[in-house]
Amino acid sequence: MQIKAMLLLVLMLFSSAALWRISSLTDFQMFGTLVHRVETTEPLIALTFDDGPTPGKTEQILQILAAENIPATFFLTGSELEAHPHLLTQILAAGHQVGNHSYSHQRMLFKTPGFIAREIETTDALLKAGGAPEPYYFRPPYGKKLFLLPRYLAKHQRVAVTWDVAPENFPQLTQDPKLLADYTIAQAKAGSIILLHVMYDSRAATLQAVPHIIRGLKAKGFRFVTVTELLSRHPTNDVARMINPTDRSPAEYPAVAAD
Repeated sequence: MQIKAMLLLVLMLFSSAALWRISSLTDFQMFGTLVHRVETTEPLIALTFDDGPTPGKTEQILQILAAENIPATFFLTGSELEAHPHLLTQILAAGHQVGNHSYSHQRMLFKTPGFIAREIETTDALLKAGGAPEPYYFRPPYGKKLFLLPRYLAKHQRVAVTWDVAPENFPQLTQDPKLLADYTIAQAKAGSIILLHVMYDSRAATLQAVPHIIRGLKAKGFRFVTVTELLSRHPTNDVARMINPTDRSPAEYPAVAAD
């Protein structure tokens, strides 16, 4: 009996580890449509920013994007939208796209269907009230999704958008703007979706790296587009039908989960 109990415990631990791994994949989910990059021969890149909007930081990144004359896509949290609605107005006025990054930025694992619906729908309502045009793509906090979140998204014909380039996943890069920029420029390819965080003091190095990332990718011939424009370049897949308008980077460093 003791051996059977130990074997059962080991099996449960391996199963839990496997499910945790599956929940973290940026190029797979159990149900519905997830996009982490677009297969295209056009030299297009979608630059995306998670979290916020945050006073001070939002204005800084908008100034950088304006100086470089490029669009970006901001995945915003409902709680911060509610606290700073004027920043949504500024993002939209500058010509950028916005998406839904949940209300409270909690991991969407082991949550009730009601919790998941409230997190998404409350943020949707705030985006709509602020004049943001649809569709609202959803980006799971920390990239986590397993069963109930994908089921909700599939039921409501929502597209989940993750990423294929996330330099902040690597601790060795996070405090050095040059390393962050060099890694991003080296890993990005046609159709890439880049994930960056710039809304908080802890991400100062990323904010400093943004101009270098943009200029480095421009020098390689890339053009920056919103997520909607990038997805519209792949008109035969499920995404294009739903919006109506997948290569992983080499593991050069031990990775940690993006937030």
